[in-house]
Amino acid sequence: MVDFSKPGLAVFDMDSTLIGIECIDEIAALVGCKAEVSAITEQAMRGELDFADSLKARVALLRGVRKQQLQQLFQPIPLTAGAIQLVSWLQERQWAVGVVSGGFTWFTDQVAQVLNLDFSHANTLLWDNEQLSGEVADPVVDAQSKAQYLTLWARELELPLTQTLAVGDGANDIPMFQQAGFSVAFCAKPKVQAVADYCVDEPDLAQLIHYFETANSVI
Repeated sequence: MVDFSKPGLAVFDMDSTLIGIECIDEIAALVGCKAEVSAITEQAMRGELDFADSLKARVALLRGVRKQQLQQLFQPIPLTAGAIQLVSWLQERQWAVGVVSGGFTWFTDQVAQVLNLDFSHANTLLWDNEQLSGEVADPVVDAQSKAQYLTLWARELELPLTQTLAVGDGANDIPMFQQAGFSVAFCAKPKVQAVADYCVDEPDLAQLIHYFETANSVI
């Protein structure tokens, strides 16, 4: 268990973790292909498909979506229950907080601003005259990238990896879990739960506050 009486770093996945939606699925709904994209997303999150390849295939289906349509998905930002409370609790204890996502900077930038996060990294959607081009910039943020950014940010903060926390729900979070000092599977797929240090099955991040306070009181 990490020590919350000392500074640390918490890194969250975004989709279905800090926010209650899968952004790419909701974008797909705007162009009438949500079912097709959601099926690919589910396979990728279960670890059945290469994430980078599956992402490019899904983004290709989003061609033509306008920026104004994307804005509708985040009015208001669909933060997961307890997200504000948990991030505030961490920050009160001098913990840096970041989001690293296989999703898109268009969304992570807004989440990071609202939650006052210290770090943010995700994939960049490419545009053509205010419409999605159907492409994503290289390199794609995949499972290994997420682990690398946790390590990079900890190094920047001069923190040992033993003082890092990772929270996510999909197979592409597993390498990040393996790097972190403590990992939490949040309403996650079975494959993810199997490698996590702790699992939360209710969609409320604030549950972790009680768990961490109780666990740290007995260290």
